[in-house]
Amino acid sequence: MQPNESKSLLTSDADLYASSAPTFSPLYQQIKGLITQSLQSGEWKPGELIPSEIELAARFKVSQGTVRKAIDELSAENLVVRRQGKGTFVATHHEARSQFRFLRLVPDSGERAYPENKIIEVKRLRAPAEVARRLEMKAGESVVFLKRVQFFAGVPTILEELWLPGAIFKGLTMERLNEYKGPMYALFESEFGTHMIRAQEEIRAVCAQQDSAALLKVEIGTPLLSVERISFTYGDKAVELRRGLYLTNAHHYRNELS
Repeated sequence: MQPNESKSLLTSDADLYASSAPTFSPLYQQIKGLITQSLQSGEWKPGELIPSEIELAARFKVSQGTVRKAIDELSAENLVVRRQGKGTFVATHHEARSQFRFLRLVPDSGERAYPENKIIEVKRLRAPAEVARRLEMKAGESVVFLKRVQFFAGVPTILEELWLPGAIFKGLTMERLNEYKGPMYALFESEFGTHMIRAQEEIRAVCAQQDSAALLKVEIGTPLLSVERISFTYGDKAVELRRGLYLTNAHHYRNELS
């Protein structure tokens, strides 16, 4: 950090950012917050190159080392991606490296492949109280409900139900989902301006009931893995509630802890 660096951040052209950069946090954390604000506002869109460390240091009137530390954390959180000799880019779900970031079901054979989708139902409805609570919405607000089965090598393996805020996902239809062949989060990113940056999950063992057994083509009572996920975009805003049932006779759930 250069002398008077913290002071310059708050008393220079960066004053317009200062209201959202609390002085009690380390300076690199303040810079990280300012860069995140630019990502959230769409100043730099997914897949785009962001300014260099030197340019960002000049913009915020801090040292390049401070900017680098902020970028290091953003990279560790998968908000940006460093590419040797090319610069730093906003992370996007369209990249091959991101396709399995939120898909933790791995075949026992070890050869990962993206599943095929069969959309069962898409409809708009009023949010049930529990769904509204998990999405931090008001009960009765509009949500998009989506139900699908995912197939691996032709075998139905995941049954999912999703609830999405209706105000954000206007125009999401079964027709659009059926014609789109990439990861669903990439569609959310490119067409609805919603970039999933993290998720929290609750996992438990359950038995297949009549409806789930029929869709997954298993016997009633077959052991399944129940995974409930809330996904968040910038600002820790919950934008998806997803409940999935996973068949694990040929797959396992893999998570990496660090």
